Amino acid sequence: MISTVDEYLHSVPLSGAVPEQVGPFTLFRSTTVWPYYARPVPGSGATIEPADIELVRARCAELEIPLSFEWVVEACPSLGAAAAAAGLSVVEHPLLVLRRDDFRPATADARCEILSADEEMVRQARAVAGLAFGDPGTAVGDAGAAEREVAAAAVPDNVVATLRSRVLRGVAVTAGAFTEQGMVASGTHQPVNSTTEIVGVGTLPSMRRRGLGAAVTSTLVEHALANGVDLVLLSAESDAVAAVYERVGFHRIGSAGAAE
Repeated sequence: MISTVDEYLHSVPLSGAVPEQVGPFTLFRSTTVWPYYARPVPGSGATIEPADIELVRARCAELEIPLSFEWVVEACPSLGAAAAAAGLSVVEHPLLVLRRDDFRPATADARCEILSADEEMVRQARAVAGLAFGDPGTAVGDAGAAEREVAAAAVPDNVVATLRSRVLRGVAVTAGAFTEQGMVASGTHQPVNSTTEIVGVGTLPSMRRRGLGAAVTSTLVEHALANGVDLVLLSAESDAVAAVYERVGFHRIGSAGAAE
């Protein structure tokens, strides 16, 4: 399972990046509007040293791109310590998976649906996610529909164009939850062959603790399973957030590492 997840996570950036080998890493050079990262080559069994981190640091400096790494901790346990020794900030998050027989559908007092590439829907979904991740955690916050409208209008046109293109190319599928206040939660899955990852699930802070994140996740899982996916994965911000996904049938298999 760890190997399958690691291989998927190594292939999913290719929808928006060009790979370049740098020592024991693949550096994904972005071809889109957001930066990517370096990952250890799957299955290499390499023990990562601080000197390997410095190779990527030097190359990123040449390319004038941010230095960051992502990895599956169980697939490359030496990377976290090497990154920390090289002066990077290292975090680990719960890594969870779901197979078809694990799925437990969730609903909420909202209409949940897969979104089209309509420009306004893309802006709204991006705004909801931005407000959610700008106020992390599961506690109820202040930002609501009014803040969403302001944030949606401020999403740059090139970001909207990129997100719409990804939907139209089938490399991203986004769902939204709607109440009388409009879109109040959103999330995306990114299929590659028979595996997908759910990313960016977020609820407007003022609408938290109503089961909306679980309902959006459930809608994404249903879509994935109906379209040839056998394995769904995600990384959660914390154990508390992981508990939301566990209600849908996800279970933890390890940790996702990140360093920058």
